[in-house]
Amino acid sequence: MKKEYDLSKYKSRKNPYAKMLKKQISIRIEPDTIEYFKQLSETSGIAYQNLMNMYLTDCAQKNKKLKLDWK
Repeated sequence: MKKEYDLSKYKSRKNPYAKMLKKQISIRIEPDTIEYFKQLSETSGIAYQNLMNMYLTDCAQKNKKLKLDWK
């Protein structure tokens, strides 16, 4: 293996899938909510983080609104 490679002879282009990459964030979630998705994960075979992402994506695509009642 060489220490350096000359890549200037290759035509490079931007990754067309870069916009579809997920962004890592920090978020505070209730322990009961995490447990709910973990249990759902066991029955579905899908990682709980992916389930949470799928649910939030579905809400965003369907433009669901949260009903808040501050009484």
